[in-house]
Amino acid sequence: MIILDQLDVWIFDLDNTLYSADCDLFSQIDARMTNFIIERLSLDYPQARKMQKDFYVRYGTTMSGLMTEHDIEPDHFLDFVHDIDVSVVETNEALAAALSKLPGRKYIYTNGSVQHAENVTNALGITHHFDDVFDIKAAGYTPKPKRAPYETFIQKFSIDPARAVMCEDLAQNLETPHDLGMTTVLVCSDAAWLADEPEAKRPAQPGETGDHIHYATDNLTQFLQNTIDSKGP
Repeated sequence: MIILDQLDVWIFDLDNTLYSADCDLFSQIDARMTNFIIERLSLDYPQARKMQKDFYVRYGTTMSGLMTEHDIEPDHFLDFVHDIDVSVVETNEALAAALSKLPGRKYIYTNGSVQHAENVTNALGITHHFDDVFDIKAAGYTPKPKRAPYETFIQKFSIDPARAVMCEDLAQNLETPHDLGMTTVLVCSDAAWLADEPEAKRPAQPGETGDHIHYATDNLTQFLQNTIDSKGP
């Protein structure tokens, strides 16, 4: 059981973690990544799709692969792929209430951009609950799950990993936080994922476990509420 008195930092991934994967928001981003490659590299759809997923597996993000192999300007890529309709994300008053009761500081740590994080959290109605957003630019465009950006994040915000919790929907992204001494929470979903999503990079399914996963939930809001309630009056 998470003991709130022993924690003072809560770290949340953004996509498919703070909002339910069932809203299918990330499929819009996924499609725009393909379109970006088609337009910038003059490839047909099958070629672009193959490159996108290959880079995702080999480099951690599609953008990292495009930067390394094709010298793509990262901010242009981020602006393009995050030009999406966030109206599919519903306001989550229960999540807002839970965040307001968590002790200590709260951060978003995302492989996306600050602007994308703000667009999503505004839709959820939770922006004001976070102390800051650590995005891919702050990470020097080095994506999770590589260790260096986690260390940069910890140093920037003077975080004691032993007093921090990280919530994330990709199991591999919790390996380094676990190794650094954080409590880890895997946010699972049984949403229908894209057929061509690489197996190694698929978001966690209910029941997924691992030595680096302390807790797993398919409902982040309920998990946070139960954690708060466990403290008692």
